[in-house]
Amino acid sequence: METKASQLDQLRSVEAKVSKLIARYQGLQRELSAAQAEIKKLETALGEKEQEIKNFQNQENIGKIVNTIAADAANATELKLKINEYIREIDKCIAYLRD
Repeated sequence: METKASQLDQLRSVEAKVSKLIARYQGLQRELSAAQAEIKKLETALGEKEQEIKNFQNQENIGKIVNTIAADAANATELKLKINEYIREIDKCIAYLRD
């Protein structure tokens, strides 16, 4: 039969192991939180880049439309600027509606 001292030693050993597990769990929780924050940051950056790509594609499409519609370079430039102005206004309206 084990003595009380032996049982007490085993109990202390279990307590030490539980403390180590708790510390490890807390460390992993911090790592998880940091990883989740990084994921959100990267998702935001990705969304911004996707928006930039859409804007570039819109600019390219505008250029094609303008070149098709306008007969001379002066009218094409003026038309392109006006269309860009309209797009900026529409984007502002969309952003306002999202908020």
